[in-house]
Amino acid sequence: MSSETSLAGAPSTYNPDLERLEIELLLEGVFRHYGFDFRAYAYASIRRRLWKRVEGEQLRTISGLQARILHDTEAMERLLLDLSVNVTAMFRDPSFYREFREKVVPLLRTYPFIRIWHAGCSTGEEVFSMAILLEEEGLYDRARLYATDINDVVLQRAKQGIFPLDRMQEYTENYMKAGGKRSFSEYYTAKYDGALFSPSLTRNVVFSQHNLVTDRSFSEFHVIFCRNVLIYFDKTLQNRVHSLFYDSLVMFGLMALGSKESLKFSQYEPCYEKLSVTEKLYRKVH
Repeated sequence: MSSETSLAGAPSTYNPDLERLEIELLLEGVFRHYGFDFRAYAYASIRRRLWKRVEGEQLRTISGLQARILHDTEAMERLLLDLSVNVTAMFRDPSFYREFREKVVPLLRTYPFIRIWHAGCSTGEEVFSMAILLEEEGLYDRARLYATDINDVVLQRAKQGIFPLDRMQEYTENYMKAGGKRSFSEYYTAKYDGALFSPSLTRNVVFSQHNLVTDRSFSEFHVIFCRNVLIYFDKTLQNRVHSLFYDSLVMFGLMALGSKESLKFSQYEPCYEKLSVTEKLYRKVH
């Protein structure tokens, strides 16, 4: 039996046990050779992304992909882009940002200095959104935003602050629905097919590589954003990340999760109160 797949992605002779073994060996190899640990990611998601990269490399098997990435760092970088989830938008879920303005901003005003962690920040759209929101609320000058991701390629993109010009209409609509107080176009300059956002928006941002799976806490934070990342982890890994966030939050600090994520059934559920009825905003109380 072979787990070979045609380039279209449909298995010709499919053996799920052998396929799982190939995937486990590949992920073990990635961890040992490169230090990136994807072994506890949700299996269905990781399987789908690996087969996408098999096709992208014009290979036929997961084992063939393993051989390539272990001997070719550029192939590993391409795989890393597939494995790290980079679906994002500025002011994504506008109702969340509106609720953040109403419920969280008044709490942040009580701190002389504010530390915010964007864990899994991807290409930085969420970080720029928060910088704009804090600027409009008069809080940015006393804030420090830490933008981290496992993937250095997307971090470099985030640092540049250049986003596709053809998405500005969508982002403008999101911004207005999120309670924006100015003209959104004030924040960027159109250049060629890109929108270059004002460098002043990153004056208080620290971009750094950080692996939620293997790295430890590096500071204490008043707010932690980790939206639409945990859905790709299995339960064991979710609990590890929740432990990391709990240890990283100050007492009465805030944690923001994605719309499909929750603290329910986690060991840390009793340690938080829900700050919003409609959004996944939690406040550490124990």
